[in-house]
Amino acid sequence: MKQVKYRNSASRLLLLGTVFLFSLLNPVFAQDETASAAVTESAAGGDIAKGEALFKSLCASCHKRYKRTTGPALFGVTERRSKKWLYSWIKNSTEMIASGDADAVAIYEEYNKTAMNTFPQLSNQDIDDILAYAMVIKEKRPKPPVIEGEVGGSGSAVSTNLILAALALVFLMLVGVLFLVNKTLKNFAEANNIELQGREERTSIWKAFVQNQFLVLVVSILLLLASGYYVYGYCMQIGLDEGYQPIQPIHYSHKIHAGDNKIECKYCHSSARVSKTSGIPSLNVCMNCHKSISEVADATATADYSKEFYDGEIKKLYKAVGWDEATQSYTGKTEPVKWVRIHNLPDFAYFNHSQHVSVAGIECQKCHGPVEEMEIMYQHAPLTMGWCINCHRETNVKVEGNEYYEKIHKELSKKYGVDKLTAAQMGGLECGKCHY
Repeated sequence: MKQVKYRNSASRLLLLGTVFLFSLLNPVFAQDETASAAVTESAAGGDIAKGEALFKSLCASCHKRYKRTTGPALFGVTERRSKKWLYSWIKNSTEMIASGDADAVAIYEEYNKTAMNTFPQLSNQDIDDILAYAMVIKEKRPKPPVIEGEVGGSGSAVSTNLILAALALVFLMLVGVLFLVNKTLKNFAEANNIELQGREERTSIWKAFVQNQFLVLVVSILLLLASGYYVYGYCMQIGLDEGYQPIQPIHYSHKIHAGDNKIECKYCHSSARVSKTSGIPSLNVCMNCHKSISEVADATATADYSKEFYDGEIKKLYKAVGWDEATQSYTGKTEPVKWVRIHNLPDFAYFNHSQHVSVAGIECQKCHGPVEEMEIMYQHAPLTMGWCINCHRETNVKVEGNEYYEKIHKELSKKYGVDKLTAAQMGGLECGKCHY
């Protein structure tokens, strides 16, 4: 039997054709990559790295560089205001507003009469660093000019996509022809009893992958990193119940009670004034009104809940407290109502409602959201540590009429020139305040 060396020409030509087609497509990809945005840092008079650190620690909660949020976007601020004005505004915005500065008053009015936090601890150089970071611009690399008559140019009668499609079609036809030639040659060799030599056995993709130790190592590392990322993301969601909206055993509409009827939150949650917890109102509080209200008004009905639905919920209340409508008296037969808790802080976190409600004078909506609009109560805020810390940094303490706070404010004013007093300046960021 005649022996000849066999080389799979079709496979090699297929590989060469793939490389050729990719080389044609590569300029298009390269052009898109070149067109991607590249950040060009350009600022004078400040250290961008230091400014970034200061910006993230002091400014990021209210400002972004290129987008308006709680405060205005900072990019371009040095073109709108002078450095001297910015120094005074950042260090003591309240003083500038009180002095009647036109720009300061305009900003104060524009942002609903909310003054910016003061930062007397910042030096002029610190402010220069922050402004240098804020003025970092993003520039796009210019696209290379298109030569008239070039492929894809304005003078070309045929579009680039059409040319690439034609080349792809030619390439597929070439692959088909090579496949037929390869099949014909093998049939010819078998018909003439010719043994083919030098033909390499095909190795499965999985076997080739296992034999390549470097590839196995890289893929393993990528899988570990990806797994760690998703596991971390999942674990960080544990205990976060923002948006949690359970169905209660008795439907209670905060919209009707706190919204339409203007009932104060602390009428039902009275312990919030004097206790660590706001407490669950007893059903006797409900009966103060519902002894006389066994049916709701027709206007109470909505698209989601009918008048009959609300009347039925009142009947559930009567059954729970043992109220007889006919005799207008209590029967003594009560049933417990298993309310579903919505807001639940971890056991290791200390929070005192009375300290915030009575001492600080914070409205319930600050943490619980627009309760007066909620038909079904839900958790409005994330209640995370970062969320609480930001509040301590931003909220001014009411010192008027409180000798203790007035004394602290007086001492801080002498030492640091502080105009406003925040919970953070009083130690509200210390771990022991909430964890003990």
